[in-house]
Formats: sequence, structure tokens, C-alpha cells
Amino acid sequence: MLLDIPYNWQFFFQDPATQIMESLIDFHHDLMFYIIFIAGFVVTMLIQIIITYTYNNNYIQHQIFWTHHTNLEIIWTIIPIYILYIIGGPSFVLLYSMEELTNPKITIKAIGRQWYWHYEYSDYEKSFNFDAYILPDADSNIRLLDVTNEIIIPNKTQIRLLTTATDVLHSWTIPALGIKLDACPGRLNQTAILTKREGLFYGQCSEICGIHHGFMPIALRSVDWMSFRYFQLANNI
Repeated sequence: MLLDIPYNWQFFFQDPATQIMESLIDFHHDLMFYIIFIAGFVVTMLIQIIITYTYNNNYIQHQIFWTHHTNLEIIWTIIPIYILYIIGGPSFVLLYSMEELTNPKITIKAIGRQWYWHYEYSDYEKSFNFDAYILPDADSNIRLLDVTNEIIIPNKTQIRLLTTATDVLHSWTIPALGIKLDACPGRLNQTAILTKREGLFYGQCSEICGIHHGFMPIALRSVDWMSFRYFQLANNI
């Protein structure tokens, strides 16, 4: 069963629905190897120092191996540089990939407002727009995540998402898609969405935007092209 919503005591990521999110998870796995190794090394050294240099045994041993050792100092300078290099390479590749847009078929604009999202499909002769408010608990299946109107996109299709805001900073975020895009007043930010499978994906505003910041959920449904055509016809777009 695919987990596209958060669950109680969740420890790991949601199941990825885009290539970007799959790459982010893989990068996380690779990065954790270096983080655990470095953290273990630092903790071991701290314990060694605490045991060796206590209040009652506070001496300075000039002949100790790691004091005034030129070759060792060169090594512990080069190794962190190398680690940063092999971490930075994939990081820049991922950052570039998240900004890459290749012939988007549809453009959707998400406008953050206190405290709901306004969406526009503006690529057509007749633009289509709607508001997405949080559903009351009595009407929702998933508390704090269900909305009055879902975004509908075709699966396996390049989508351009534009974000902005009319009042304060907001952030349009869906973890399963690997997207977190700030919505800034007076500015347009963009990213690409290319889902690999159909499904209903949830997110929330990830920028503290006021008293009802926690009540700005996002729901995006990825469907096949035929279903998306029905959506277009139903809304005359």
C-alpha cells in the first residue's frame, strides 16, 4: 500500500511519486552514511579527551601523536574537503534538476492567501480558477488535509507550477512530490511537477503565515489523460 499521507509516529519519508523525490531519498541515504561516521568519530574523540584530560589529571603531553603533527593536520584538512566535495556534487545536480523545465504542457498558478490557496489554470482561452479551503472535521476523511477543491493534473506530464502570495509569505509543499516552493508577495517562483503514478497527494503550507497557518492544506490528484479531459470539459477549459 502506497503511503501518500502522513501517519501516526511516522519516522520516514512518504512514498515518492516523482523522480525528484526518489533522488532526494537516495541522496538522504548516502548522506546519512557520512553523517553517522563523522558523528561517531567526533563522539569517540570527545570521550577520549574527557577520559584523558580530567580535572585531576590535567597534563599536557607534548609527544602525543595528534599534537603538532604536520602530516596528520594535512590529512584532517583534506578529508573534510573531499567529503564536502562528494556531498556538494549531487546536491547541485538535484538543485538544478528541481529548477529544470522542459516544454511544460500545463501551467498552474498557486496563490497563497490568509488562510487558503487560490489556483488558476491560465493556459487556455478561458482561464479556470478556484479556491481551496480546508474541510471541516465533520466532512473530511483525513483531518486537516482534506480541501474543498483538489488540483487535478494529468499523470506523466510536465507541469509548470507558479507560486505567489497576496499578503504574507506562504510555502506550497507536497512531500510525496519532493516540492517545497515559497510563495512570496510580489514575486513569482516556479518549479516542475512530473508525477510517475496516479494518486492523491497531500501537503500543507510550510511557512508560518499567521494564526491559521496550520489550516492551509493542499490536495493534488494525478489522473490519466482521459480523466483530465473530463475535468477540462466539465469546467469548460
